[in-house]
Amino acid sequence: MGPLILSLSLLGAAQAGPIQVVDDLGRTIQLESPASKVIALYGAYNEILAAMGLEDRLVARTKADVLPPSILSKPCIGTHMRPNVELVLGLKPDLVIQQAGRHEASMAVEQLWRRGLQVAVFHPTTFLELFSVIQRIGILVGEEEAARKLVASMQSRLEAVQRRIRGVRSRQSVFFEVRYPNLLGAGRGSIVNEIIHCAGGINCLRLRKKFVRTDMEALIACNPDVYVVQRGPMNPNPGKLSTRPHFQILKAVQKDRVLMVDEQIYSRPGPRSVEAVEQLARFLHPSLFLPEGSTELQGFSRP
Repeated sequence: MGPLILSLSLLGAAQAGPIQVVDDLGRTIQLESPASKVIALYGAYNEILAAMGLEDRLVARTKADVLPPSILSKPCIGTHMRPNVELVLGLKPDLVIQQAGRHEASMAVEQLWRRGLQVAVFHPTTFLELFSVIQRIGILVGEEEAARKLVASMQSRLEAVQRRIRGVRSRQSVFFEVRYPNLLGAGRGSIVNEIIHCAGGINCLRLRKKFVRTDMEALIACNPDVYVVQRGPMNPNPGKLSTRPHFQILKAVQKDRVLMVDEQIYSRPGPRSVEAVEQLARFLHPSLFLPEGSTELQGFSRP
């Protein structure tokens, strides 16, 4: 993969006068001045603003939000999927940010639009798309330089991983477990797929969907080299793979190539997505990331 360079021409950067960007639904978001009161209905956007040094702009949180830590002192306006529209309106935000996805979440967006709020909806599934989102948020809050610095820092870390794995000739196949039981894997229309690719692996699921329903027969046919299990709200109690029926057949289980990861780091597109790439790359290619004088990597959790 070549250098991850973002062209500002992709952003529809603001002209003189009102601040204006186009979100991922194709809607024009227009503000008379930079947003100083922001509500993010999806936690990744809190993390983006915090990484830009702007967590003081956040005026509320959803029930699941814990980062940045200061968000816990903010009023709770419900869940990501079902925010309390009246509470949101009462806080009088300049800008609301939501993640595109399920129909239920879009219903609240439409209600807020109809009530006169500016709601930017984004849906990044690659790093280039994520960088574009960060830059557009930077425009909306009047902090384009902070956005540029955050993107540059993320690009630099990703490029450092690419330099490490440049000589890898054969990519290991990876299955990323989103949920178990009723097995759900990350498809090629997700940020997880981008993380796997940037870490030097290949997603064994080929469908260009965010989530792919699968069964044991399909998983055995795939027989991945590495099995990654996320733990979090979507997969709260995954348990040990070695105790699951038939999972002992899998090559990844037999060879102890199973990695337990934090759902919010891997499945939530934001600044920590780079951390996910770094962690997975170290697991896939341990010999390329050994500290000087060390013979073993530390810090991995194997279910």
